[in-house]
Amino acid sequence: MRNKIVGSVRGYKENGTCFIGRLIVDSKFQNKGFGKLLMNNIEKEFSGCTRLELFTGDKSNKNLYLYNKLGYKEFKRQRINEKLVLIYLEKINH
Repeated sequence: MRNKIVGSVRGYKENGTCFIGRLIVDSKFQNKGFGKLLMNNIEKEFSGCTRLELFTGDKSNKNLYLYNKLGYKEFKRQRINEKLVLIYLEKINH
């Protein structure tokens, strides 16, 4: 599987905060460290930011596990509808 994109993550900087979004890993490559690798790389790319922020759904247990393992802490919940609650997490860069 040469030259295959197996994952992606986006980020942008605003007022000293890096907003991280769209972390995806091909289902065939999940649970092999690619999500952690992508997160480590985007954190490095935005190392000048004082804070990093992202969100995920409250039922996204694998995502929440990864983000908590990487040091992200919940700071807000937002109910979108009866079935969806977004959890906002942040990490302070030291």
